[in-house]
Amino acid sequence: MNADPLELQKFSDLAHRWWDPTSEFRPLHEINPLRLEWINARAPLAGKAVVDIGCGGGILAESMARKGANVTGIDLSEKALKVADLHSLESGVQVRYELVSAEDLAAREAGRYDVVTCMEMLEHVPDPAAVVRACAALVKPGGHVFFSTINRNPKSYLFAVIGAEYVLRLLPKGTHDYAKFITPAELAQFARNAGLTVDGLKGMGYNPLTKVYSLNQDTDVNYLVACSRPA
Repeated sequence: MNADPLELQKFSDLAHRWWDPTSEFRPLHEINPLRLEWINARAPLAGKAVVDIGCGGGILAESMARKGANVTGIDLSEKALKVADLHSLESGVQVRYELVSAEDLAAREAGRYDVVTCMEMLEHVPDPAAVVRACAALVKPGGHVFFSTINRNPKSYLFAVIGAEYVLRLLPKGTHDYAKFITPAELAQFARNAGLTVDGLKGMGYNPLTKVYSLNQDTDVNYLVACSRPA
């Protein structure tokens, strides 16, 4: 299985706090509107079949369902999925959640989805290229795949690890392993090797003075990649 047990345990231990916007997951709540609108602008979600890989507690999955998408969320953390299911019942937003890996779902439901999202997940798995291949297999010809992750360079170490985890304390210490960060060139190569076309690249920044996240052209730290599968 393409998963790190320590990573799964780390997020499982925090699962009960997933929907608390003041918790360790506050950054996810704050960046979610940005990534949601970026995805929806490139692939309008209403009426689309969507799968969110590594959905966790369902923050992005629910927001895409609110846009009118038919959403499936998958993860390998049973606790996170229970939280996601419970929140879906409370909110009345319908999402199908399943405890399954991207690779196993791709073997079962290849070419089923109009849109595949895999956000803030690739930097937590042993073999990110395998996840990219699974995403490419899951999407229909002509469909869209969206990734977000963290670049690997001295600036990203300073901002995403030292700054976010130790100085600003936006994230718990140990959230990220710098060695698992992925450069845009590496991710683009994974995508092309999987048969995807890279359509767009966007940076995401955080202003510690205003405490506001924004999309920009600086991909040195956090970045998003839009891909498509040729029709």
